[in-house]
Amino acid sequence: MAALGSKLATLGSAAREAARVAARQGCAYNKAVVEGSRQLQWRACEATRSAAKRGRAFHEELMERNKRYVVDPPTIQTCQELSKQLFYTRLASIPGRYESFWKEVDGAKLLWKNRKNLNLKAEDIGVATLFGIELIAWFAGGEVVGRGFTFTGYHV
Repeated sequence: MAALGSKLATLGSAAREAARVAARQGCAYNKAVVEGSRQLQWRACEATRSAAKRGRAFHEELMERNKRYVVDPPTIQTCQELSKQLFYTRLASIPGRYESFWKEVDGAKLLWKNRKNLNLKAEDIGVATLFGIELIAWFAGGEVVGRGFTFTGYHV
């Protein structure tokens, strides 16, 4: 226990000495940090002023350009109905995506089966590689979602 106390005392004195040296040598650094902070604050204020001046006009223009997407009345019930429509539309598109997936898999099988007879181009190899990477990414994403969006214990 005494050895630990002496080591802590040694570390404390070394830290105090390092602080003294930093205070003597670090004035220029501190000045640069403060100046950089002022410059950052100034830029943030300019951005805020610009947004305050043009924000309302930008919002009105944006809403005017996209008014065909706005549903009246904007109530909670309308939003819930649109949410259900989106969900069931996505659900209805699953069979078409399922068929497309199996067509791609069949095409990949055919390429693999005839790989000795074909001269595969770099484009074909690239597409197959990207397909494999995407597949691995989906599995990894599913693992993360299955663990409740935590990355702990994930080994590659």
